[in-house]
Amino acid sequence: MPDFRVAVSFIKPNSRSADASVLNNETREPSETSPLLSTEAEHRPVTETETSPLLSDANHHQESEDDESDSLNRSASKSESRWRWPSIIAIVLLAALTVVVMVLGFLVPPAIKTYAETAAVLEPTGLSLESLTPDGVRARIQANFKLDGSRVKDDTARRLGRLATSIVQKLDTEETNVRVHLPHYGNALLGSAVVPPLTINLADGHTTTLDFVADLSPGDAESLRQIVNDWLDGKLEQVKVTGSAALSIKTGILPLGTHQVVESMVFEAKQIPSIPEYKIDRLNIHDVPTGDGSRMAVGANASIIVYNDYSVGLTVPQLAFDILVPNCDPSESYIMVATAITHPIDVQPHANVTADAIGLINDIPEKLTQACPLSKMSPLDNFFKHYMNGEDAQIFVRGQDSDKSDVPEWIRSFLNSVTVPISFPGRSFDDAIRNLSLTDVDFKLPSPFADPNDPNSKPRVSGTIQVVAELPSELNVDIGVNSLRASGNVYYEGKKFGELDVQRWQKANSSKVTDPEDDKAVLNITSRINNVPLDITDGDVFSDVMGELLLGDKDILLDVESLVDIKVSTVLGDLVLRDVPAKGKIPVKQLPGKSLTKIDPRVSNLVILNTTKHAVHMQASVNITNPTPYTASIPFANVHVYHKELLIGEVTVNHIDFQLGNNTNLPVFATWDPVSLGGEESHKAATKLLSDYLSGENTTLTFRTHQGSIPGMPIIGDALSKFNITLPTPRIKLPGDKNGRNQGKNFVRDAIFHVFSSTASFNLASPLKQNIIHIEMINATAYYNHTEPVGQILYDEPFDAPPGVTETPRLPVTWSADSIGYDKLIDAMDGSLKLDAKAEATLRIGNWIETVHYEGRGIGARVRI
Repeated sequence: MPDFRVAVSFIKPNSRSADASVLNNETREPSETSPLLSTEAEHRPVTETETSPLLSDANHHQESEDDESDSLNRSASKSESRWRWPSIIAIVLLAALTVVVMVLGFLVPPAIKTYAETAAVLEPTGLSLESLTPDGVRARIQANFKLDGSRVKDDTARRLGRLATSIVQKLDTEETNVRVHLPHYGNALLGSAVVPPLTINLADGHTTTLDFVADLSPGDAESLRQIVNDWLDGKLEQVKVTGSAALSIKTGILPLGTHQVVESMVFEAKQIPSIPEYKIDRLNIHDVPTGDGSRMAVGANASIIVYNDYSVGLTVPQLAFDILVPNCDPSESYIMVATAITHPIDVQPHANVTADAIGLINDIPEKLTQACPLSKMSPLDNFFKHYMNGEDAQIFVRGQDSDKSDVPEWIRSFLNSVTVPISFPGRSFDDAIRNLSLTDVDFKLPSPFADPNDPNSKPRVSGTIQVVAELPSELNVDIGVNSLRASGNVYYEGKKFGELDVQRWQKANSSKVTDPEDDKAVLNITSRINNVPLDITDGDVFSDVMGELLLGDKDILLDVESLVDIKVSTVLGDLVLRDVPAKGKIPVKQLPGKSLTKIDPRVSNLVILNTTKHAVHMQASVNITNPTPYTASIPFANVHVYHKELLIGEVTVNHIDFQLGNNTNLPVFATWDPVSLGGEESHKAATKLLSDYLSGENTTLTFRTHQGSIPGMPIIGDALSKFNITLPTPRIKLPGDKNGRNQGKNFVRDAIFHVFSSTASFNLASPLKQNIIHIEMINATAYYNHTEPVGQILYDEPFDAPPGVTETPRLPVTWSADSIGYDKLIDAMDGSLKLDAKAEATLRIGNWIETVHYEGRGIGARVRI
């Protein structure tokens, strides 16, 4: 409100001075008809003092003074004692005016200020951009203004304010230049605005609709850039702005002067608008020609929707931006990867705003794919890591300062100086891999000579990986996979038991097809992995797997969860997508029923390598049929051999490739050492086994792994030790007679009995190819029809059984002359008959000596005189 100031002085009544005045000037005392304000001529002799009249006129001519003097003389005839009412009224009015001036001067302005500040209600209703100017913008501002006295709690301020505004009614302002400064930024100019003349109605409750166009000009560009960057970096805790204007006002035709208005406001961080939430409504990535012959680039069409929560409306012109991603170190400059151009954007107050943009990626910068120092990850890897894990990946947007744009230079320069971080919504790839399977599997056991840190110290798996990957609907580019690698965990029934680590890139090929079930684009990827280390981490679970595989009646499914690195070929070149999450199944076919009984081991070329008193170390060639759907490569394995749960020996294989079907001439090393491995009980069991085997009985051997079966991976041997593999004792291929006929399973092929000399000789078939069997002692009895003795041989002089079929020396026979068996022998003179035999024989091979029991049936015997 204007500051009204009134200066008032008063004349104190003084009878002495008045009488003196009358006498000296021969004038009469003023009457009721005297004027309230007299001229200086009435008091000519008196000098002006503090008691002089408030208003005097020293310019009247002497003639008027004389006329007035005559008039006063004529009025002197009236009574002087009469009360002077006009003077009293004048004095009262003057006193009242003085009081009003004092109240208005000292009490009213604060009250009216309180009223104006509290009752004023300004409601912005619209802000729209009319046009861009070379140095600013022309904006249309719409608002409603009113004074609401009910908002004022102080009764005195409310009454005085309503009184004052009812008197003034309206205020008019002239064109005003408003300047806004930033005290905390060196009092830099934030901006200025030219506001046209306005008329405001001050009546209580009356709404004034403001609708005007103002020219807005930005201030210091560097200060604007600094405050915006502080805001984007989260360093802006508060902002203090100071507005100033020289406001010229009037009411009606009465000017109320020009007033310098300065007002400051502080905005806390929570009051400062933030980047609004937005949603990517549409994204389409596709290949586009660049116009340079056959060269292609990758383009993107995107639509972003954001809600405008303010009463602001404008049309944003077409703008160009650079799209950047973070570098390895935050202190390094960002890497530009694409450009984007927006279509004009129509912004309406309190409504959704749709922004359409076109992006273009011309090439892949080298910095984008280079590994960061002290890391294997590149900036592109870090971006995709967040994006593919469903996390927001950060990109940066910076305006382009291009002369080709129609946007004023000040806007281009400002946008180019500001880099805005944008959160690019990630997309979870957890379900992107629809299926992952491993077929045509073969295994290799670890090498016993490999270093523990060498991949060869672990079992290795080879197989064909089949991957079906769903492509994002927004990805419509020519894409292919040329190689991959992965690392993952293997589970059985939700429990982890192993880890697969494909460290080297494996070649792959892919084809893009459409899934007929849902019409979505999928990528079929095929790759052959070779010698991938399999680390068994839980022997108990692995044992369950093997138990189900060996003893179950159906196929089993192993779950695999892995992170896959994929080399992708695009029109821009090859890209590496790292750590793509993949889940899948590894089908493991159950072994065919009784498949282990179909192994059918057959031993040949048995060679004794060395011997001790109780042990024999030997080598043989073994033919085995592989009835399983799996192959295996075994650099070294050792298993224990049991008979009737007693340990009697061990078998070792080296560098065996176990293929499908028949596997011939597999080198196998075996040790027969029941005494050292199992003690006396094992020795007895082993002797019984050997006796039965030589006698042609059907015997079995049980094979069982142990912790040392696979050096470097004791967990595998321990897990498999829970399962026994019991097989028929392999038959050793025996030689025939000299003519190559009569090959069989009996070690004693036939016999010749000489009746007159009471001797007998036998043809023995030795299973050894290079070693001699020494027979130290023999105690044998021949029987006819299993029970009737024919004769007995007791011979303790050693003789040899060399490789092949050999005839023994003539051994002395003691005939059972009173036996039917002997009679049958005589009856077969010069002929033959079938006899049985039981014998105790002490055998020696090298240093090893053992006494065995032999029973033979149906031995062909020829009888000679």
